[in-house]
Amino acid sequence: MNFNELNLDTKVLKAISETGYTAPTPIQAEGIPPALEGKDVLGIAQTGTGKTAAFSIPMINRLIKGRARARMPRTLVLAPTRELAAQVAENFETYSKHVKLSMALLIGGVSFKDQDQKIDRGVDVLIATPGRLLDHVERGKLMLSGIEIMVVDEADRMLDMGFIPDIERIFKMTPFTRQTLFFSATMPPEITRLTQEFLSNPTRIEVARASSASNNIAQALVSVSSAKKDGLAKAKRDGLRAILAEESDTVTNAIIFCNRKRDIGILEKSLKKHGFSVGSLHGDLDQSVRMATLDAFRDNKISLLVASDVAARGLDIPDVSHVFNFDVPTHSEDYVHRIGRTGRAGRSGKAFTLASPAEAKYVEQIETMLKEKIPRKDLPGAVEKDPVSDAIEADAGTGTGRSKSRRGSRRKPSADIQDTSAADHQAQSTETENRREQRPQNADPVQPDSPRRHRNARGRDKEDRGPRVKGLGDHMPAFMLIPIPDLSKRTETGDSGIENRDAA
Repeated sequence: MNFNELNLDTKVLKAISETGYTAPTPIQAEGIPPALEGKDVLGIAQTGTGKTAAFSIPMINRLIKGRARARMPRTLVLAPTRELAAQVAENFETYSKHVKLSMALLIGGVSFKDQDQKIDRGVDVLIATPGRLLDHVERGKLMLSGIEIMVVDEADRMLDMGFIPDIERIFKMTPFTRQTLFFSATMPPEITRLTQEFLSNPTRIEVARASSASNNIAQALVSVSSAKKDGLAKAKRDGLRAILAEESDTVTNAIIFCNRKRDIGILEKSLKKHGFSVGSLHGDLDQSVRMATLDAFRDNKISLLVASDVAARGLDIPDVSHVFNFDVPTHSEDYVHRIGRTGRAGRSGKAFTLASPAEAKYVEQIETMLKEKIPRKDLPGAVEKDPVSDAIEADAGTGTGRSKSRRGSRRKPSADIQDTSAADHQAQSTETENRREQRPQNADPVQPDSPRRHRNARGRDKEDRGPRVKGLGDHMPAFMLIPIPDLSKRTETGDSGIENRDAA
């Protein structure tokens, strides 16, 4: 099948051909026809399969006829992050270049004034994040009563970010006659409930098993451990650099995911120190900085991007050859989205996950979701056995992911050790008694001229550095030389207050 068979407008087909695409992906081939007919669509597909084009192309085709009114957009696309919303806007610009359509992008980090001006002129396509959209609605600058088509992209990410109450509120602001296109890579129970409440007899399209990884991605799990309590982060950084060196011939662009924002900065500085071209991306950065970093990454000005899960959803960067999970994601669904940044559009990719024994429970959850084991890979230069697999096996055997406690690891000495200790103690006692018998009765218990050994507070033997001092020795403090006053004379002369009170 090719796009010419999908009954699209010639202007839309011309824009598609100029992008170089001739054949639609499975989600596009199955999703575009019902969307063109005005039916609700529920699309479930892996990330990187072309879901954005699956809803943007039919929307543009239907918007060719008609005109938007001020503050009343005709279509609405909701995205969970600013980056994904900006990427959706780029797709609309690409496929609508030969069609006169107006578009507005409502995301945080951008002036309200500029966004209000676009809304006042009327927009055919409104692309927004839930929070900024509701801000405009509450300010009285936007009305959703004219929405004809509503799209929810990356719905499961909306759930993770706590946007479901906002999504429900936005749904209730739109007319019930709207057409709804709902796309997600996974279908947790809460998302299923949402689709049952707000979609009307949707056409369900599932081109891949939910929560599954692409077959184009070669996965590997690398175990990392450290004998030092605070040395695990350094061990992971060393392991990451070792893998980067081993894969240096095939790495073009790579995204490195961390769970915590503070680790992103530390890892970025470490990689820069070792000569890598690296940038960072997380939610605390200013929007202009985030967009500039993404542009530099797309243009190959930087080859490594250390990021939080803000880069795990929807970002389409075709040349990403590798993904590294510096930390194992705590939510198993995030693993699919993270590694989905590579192996896109039919390309091959590699995904490495650095896991410590403490993260074994998260690895087990991911493998349960994938219904397969992640292939293990030895750390370059390491000869030790896999501690993560050992932790998972221990978890399966005991029902908990914890190893034996330290208290439990203190073993009692064996009988042989106890017998030896008792014999040594008896021998020392006998020797001490013999020394006491040989000592003269009138001898000083402490002999300064004889070398002595004593134990300090930690029980380590130290040589005596001189004779033991008794009391203050020959030194007399000055305060002890002050003569004591004769209090008896004061009593006789009446100087004592006590004597005077008694007399009274």
